[in-house]
Amino acid sequence: MSYIQRSLGEGERIVAIGHFHWLYTAKAVLAPILPAILLAAVLLYAKGDSREAFIIAALVLLALGVIAFLRLMVCRWTTEIGITSHRFVKKTGLVALHTNEIALHNIEGVRVRQSIWGRIWGYGRLRIEGTGVDAVELPTIADPVAFRRSIETAKGLEYSERPVRVPS
Repeated sequence: MSYIQRSLGEGERIVAIGHFHWLYTAKAVLAPILPAILLAAVLLYAKGDSREAFIIAALVLLALGVIAFLRLMVCRWTTEIGITSHRFVKKTGLVALHTNEIALHNIEGVRVRQSIWGRIWGYGRLRIEGTGVDAVELPTIADPVAFRRSIETAKGLEYSERPVRVPS
């Protein structure tokens, strides 16, 4: 069960969950694959005295690629981003738990950043700004405009679910 599901209060429900874009995973997977291809090419085609130096360089690049893969994927595996009917939640951490939560009524603005490639491929970043709270930066997610729309939808739900006070 995810952190967001475990932390729901009474009457609170999940409105939207943010997901990493598939290109994020592709980048992580390519990080060790490209150096492995280079290493194979060096082993097959390098001749002479410089062969050992090329092999060492390719092995170093492969090690860096594996480290990059693990860094990116651990971030992907341990990050949860969601909107509930009452709040925005970002949870990170593998061993230690770190959360950023902003009540929906405290969200002042949401900034979407998409490059031209992000617009074409459907990914981008969000910065959620709250009152009295530092802004929360999200990693690159799929369809950031839809996620922003979900925040606005959830804010509308929050206001419609509040009890109406009748003057006496």
